Amino acid sequence: MQYLSYIILYPILWIISRLPFKVLYVVSDCVYLFLFYVIGYRKKTVLDNLKLVFPNKPEKELLAIRKKFYKHLSDMFLEMAKTMSISEKELKKRFRIKNPHEFKRLESLDKSIILIFGHYASWEWSIILQNYINFKGLGVYKPLKNKYFDNLVKRIRSKFNTQLISTKETINTITKFENSGKRTITGFLSDQSPRASKDVYWGRFMGIKVPCYTGAERLAKKLDFTTAYLKINKVKRGFYEAEIVTLAENSKSFADYQLTDVFLNELEKQIMDKPEYYFWTHKRWKHRNRKH
Repeated sequence: MQYLSYIILYPILWIISRLPFKVLYVVSDCVYLFLFYVIGYRKKTVLDNLKLVFPNKPEKELLAIRKKFYKHLSDMFLEMAKTMSISEKELKKRFRIKNPHEFKRLESLDKSIILIFGHYASWEWSIILQNYINFKGLGVYKPLKNKYFDNLVKRIRSKFNTQLISTKETINTITKFENSGKRTITGFLSDQSPRASKDVYWGRFMGIKVPCYTGAERLAKKLDFTTAYLKINKVKRGFYEAEIVTLAENSKSFADYQLTDVFLNELEKQIMDKPEYYFWTHKRWKHRNRKH
């Protein structure tokens, strides 16, 4: 069944990837209409999340944000497929680094880098970052259950020499590079919702107490890496700009969970400014009422 679904969907994704951008966004408009009006994909989850995070906003405004979000979501789905065939030149034009000199400055510290970011704007196109830095690019991800699509995702995200590694492989892989004298820059999407337990850190995200992933911070402190935030903004349809915000040159000097809180605060500011570009279909706040 896994292979069957793959051979059915792969040709569709490949065709989409070959479309000119003008045509791609016409298709995206159709996908939006289908997702929003026909199947209503997670519409209730999105609205519930928006009401939770913005309790003082009138429902009319929340409904408008929800529509904008689904239009952005459709664009992102199609842009992910487009990555299969996009050239380096084209991607650099569409995903611009605002301050590449900050990468060079961090490199000069001769420490590996932990790069934290959230599900905001276009995290998928951040794979082009490897072309702006000499350090080896690593991306931590959760493998897909379908091994064929998992291999496809790894091929796509590794297109510009970034190496994907699973959570379980992270420490061993980074340690091997460190032992060989090779510096790395490792990207973590750190705004997901981990399992609620007594051992997990409960921080505040958008004013709500929730369990938080702290793996990126713990690794930076343990190995004495620098820590940075990748602030991605959507400039206009199909165009993004990323800024490297240094959070800590000496991560060890920060108190436990402080870097996690700083990261969440940076992400919050972006969401408050333009909420339609956050990934609202995630059930990020599902554990908020659990005792800990």
